[in-house]
Parts: sequence; C-alpha cells; structure tokens
Amino acid sequence: MYKKILVPIDGSATSSRGLAEAMKLAGEQRAKIRLIHVVNELMVMASYESTIFTGELITALRESGEKLLEKAKKLVTDSGIAVETELLEAHGGQAGSTIAHDAEKSQADLIVLGTHGRRGLSRMVMGSDAEQVVRLAKVPVLLVRAAD
Repeated sequence: MYKKILVPIDGSATSSRGLAEAMKLAGEQRAKIRLIHVVNELMVMASYESTIFTGELITALRESGEKLLEKAKKLVTDSGIAVETELLEAHGGQAGSTIAHDAEKSQADLIVLGTHGRRGLSRMVMGSDAEQVVRLAKVPVLLVRAAD
C-alpha cells in the first residue's frame, strides 16, 4: 500500500496525465501526494549565450513553477486528497536526479510521472528525465505515456 506518491509536474499535457493517474492511485490507496516542480538552472544557462537576463529568467521560472504547483495543489485538494508541494532547483544536473533524490529524502513510496516516450535521435538530443528517474530511484516508478 502506498502512503506517499511523488508527482513531478512541469505543466505539460503529459505531466497532467501523470498527475491524473497519481490522483486515482492516491484516492484508492488513501495516500498523500507530494507535488514537485524542478527549475533547472543549468538548462537555462546553457540555452542562452548572454547571461544578462539569466537571473531574471530564473526568477520568472521560479514564479511560474510556484503558480503551477498552486494550481495542481488546488486540483488535488478539491478531489479530497492530502497534498504537499515544493519547488526544487537542479544545480548542475538533470531534473531526473533531483526527482530521485527528493523521493528518497521525502520518503515517497512511489514516483508517478509523465513521459514523452521519445525514441531515436530526439531521445539522444533531448535526454530523458524519466529514464534517469527509473535508473536512480530506490522506489517503484510508474511512467504514464503521452497521448498519441
């Protein structure tokens, strides 16, 4: 039986599918949901040649992440499921390792996350946070595929 389900969210449709699945499980198991959003500063810095606006961009990403967490928290709370939220920052690495570390730190029993299911070149170029979570997590991971 699951007591705490970790659900990383990023605002995408795939992430929303993962949250919906986690809510079903949490309702059936009477589990608490832990919503997290990861701001990856390394991705921001690697994406922009000029660092003039990097600080402002990171601040905007944090604010956007907080809004996303609040919206998802309301959705979960309105469904009668206990929920906690936290904005996390990935310093110098991929979001996947931050997610796996948080699962251990927060004593989650399960991680539920959406995956785009990329294959081939796009997977090599974009990487896969979901794949990294599966490799690093010490608890079961439920991957919810994107809608076709």
